[in-house]
Amino acid sequence: MLFFADNLYARLVDRRMIKASVLRICILAFFCLLTACAANGVRETTQNTQFPRHAELTSTPFFPQAEYQCGPAALATALTAVDIPVTPDQLTPEVYVPSRQGSLQIEMLAAARRHGALAVQIPPQLEAVIQEVSAGNVVVVMQNLGFSWVPSWHYAVVVGYDLDKELVWLRSGTFERFEMSLNAFQRTWARSGHWAFVALPPGKLPASASADEVAKALVAYEKNVSATMAKTAYQAAVNKWPDHQVLLMGLGNAAYAANDLPLAAVTFRHMTEVHPDSAAAYNNLATVLLAQQQIAQAEVVAERGLVIAGNDEKLKLQITQTLSEIRQAKH
Repeated sequence: MLFFADNLYARLVDRRMIKASVLRICILAFFCLLTACAANGVRETTQNTQFPRHAELTSTPFFPQAEYQCGPAALATALTAVDIPVTPDQLTPEVYVPSRQGSLQIEMLAAARRHGALAVQIPPQLEAVIQEVSAGNVVVVMQNLGFSWVPSWHYAVVVGYDLDKELVWLRSGTFERFEMSLNAFQRTWARSGHWAFVALPPGKLPASASADEVAKALVAYEKNVSATMAKTAYQAAVNKWPDHQVLLMGLGNAAYAANDLPLAAVTFRHMTEVHPDSAAAYNNLATVLLAQQQIAQAEVVAERGLVIAGNDEKLKLQITQTLSEIRQAKH
């Protein structure tokens, strides 16, 4: 019996919930300062010498939006840009909520994943948007084109920028190349809490997101795609972050599901080396060794995992079941 990446991710998230709650309170407390801080964010970005001064993804498709249909139009733009052909009309039933006359953020991410894209939220910083575009990735952003007390929510796709002129270009509404100053963009984006994401094909990673954000996205992504696609996506992430616990668990499980037992075994064995206190890694390695008919090794590994599990009754039960399967295979 395998222990899955989403179980491990949930455990790691639980440990961070208190810290995250405090952070959210701080963010809300200072939300009123976002507009005042916008100029500083722009200044820091335009002075960053790590980025090309100008970039524009001119081949990005354009779908003019119908009334209140900016969500489907923006998502169709992002998906088609990575060779996932889909139209706003196809996406409307998936993301558009008539009662709200708009699309919810969670539905935008879920729909992207259902169509085979790895949807990853990027850091809430202007530099992250610039970094993604300079890496060749369009960015779906949520803006409030009105005011905090009279909001006008809008999705657009950032496709280019010019740091010297302090401009950004978007596929937005009925405009194929809508030009905004970086200051105006920063202000309208700040009113949405700087919400943005990239949609990428399996095997490609965002330029700005952390290992934890990618892991979170992959745990959601693998539920919507084939084991082979999940394996490809996890492998790219592990190549970049070779010791990340959730990513290793996900790659091992995806390899096992795709019947790539050698890769699964190598991955889980590495996980036991870099995370020797992970009983789940030993359990999964034992499961793979059993599938490879390496019965004696599987039993040793599972017994080691049972010891490491300590007082974790749920994990102990899983490993006990694995041991039972191993011992049945001995007879």
